[in-house]
Amino acid sequence: KEAGNGGITDAGTDGAFSCFPPAGPSTFFALSSPDLGQTRVVSMCEFRGDVILVVNTASLCGYTPEYAPLEAVYTKYAPLGFTILGFPCNQFGGQEPGEDSEISTFCTTKYGITFPMFTKSDVNAPMENPIYMWLKGHAATQLDAGGDITWNFNKFLLSRAGEVVARYDSPVTPDSVQVTTDIESQLAKP
Repeated sequence: KEAGNGGITDAGTDGAFSCFPPAGPSTFFALSSPDLGQTRVVSMCEFRGDVILVVNTASLCGYTPEYAPLEAVYTKYAPLGFTILGFPCNQFGGQEPGEDSEISTFCTTKYGITFPMFTKSDVNAPMENPIYMWLKGHAATQLDAGGDITWNFNKFLLSRAGEVVARYDSPVTPDSVQVTTDIESQLAKP
């Protein structure tokens, strides 16, 4: 399949996803994570060329209703080259206790989630998902905001080139003027 501005990407005969040209070793697109349900390992390169919002989620949190505006923002902007990547996490108040299958059922039946979701994982040390280690490290470099994730529904916005361009704390809703303006600004860039 063709991926945005990133070149040709393809699922090989073994089902593994490859990028062409290959992603640089220290880029967001060189990372991967198992999908929700662990049916396959998803290369972030699949999203090269898209504007990306990465969010850590939980099913039993006061911010859980943010799933509704997340899905609405995804539906609105996906045709323009935008995606949301959801990472369920149980590190904050034990608010995501379920297994992947329970999380998936909750997300699809209660909120109709269609954006990509990934296996439940930690977003802070000591066992943090490498994607979050990368996000925090690059937010620190570019935004002076590279500290630990503070709670569920923290968000990172990445440009089409995979650069962290914004970080939002939990109370900043995905359909807020601040976030949608930032998304539209990134979508307007080649």
